[in-house]
Formats: sequence, C-alpha cells, structure tokens
Amino acid sequence: MPMKCYVCEKKPIFGSTISHAHNVRSRKFYPNLQSIKILENGTIKRVKVCTRCLRSGKVRKAI
Repeated sequence: MPMKCYVCEKKPIFGSTISHAHNVRSRKFYPNLQSIKILENGTIKRVKVCTRCLRSGKVRKAI
C-alpha cells in the first residue's frame, strides 16, 4: 500500500534540513497516516487515511 492518503491523496513531500552552519541535507516530510477500516458502498475496506481527513469526518469508520 503506498504512503498516500486514500481520501485526499496527501503524500510525502521533500524539503531540506539546514544546520546552523548552513549545511543542507535533503529530507522527507511524511503525512500522519492511520490504517483503519472504512465502510464504502456497503463493504469494509482497510485503507490508510491521514488524521486531518479522520478528524474532519470525510471518512466513516467501520465498526
């Protein structure tokens, strides 16, 4: 399963770590993904969803 939100398709982005001496290194910023079971079209699926989509109610958790 890719490192991507099922709802909003948020994925890792690239940036830089910059030290005080201005040494620049490349790094990745990962989204906060949670693996949950959702109810979609009457079936239960296990997907990765970011916490922003969970909190805003864009997905319905399966019980």
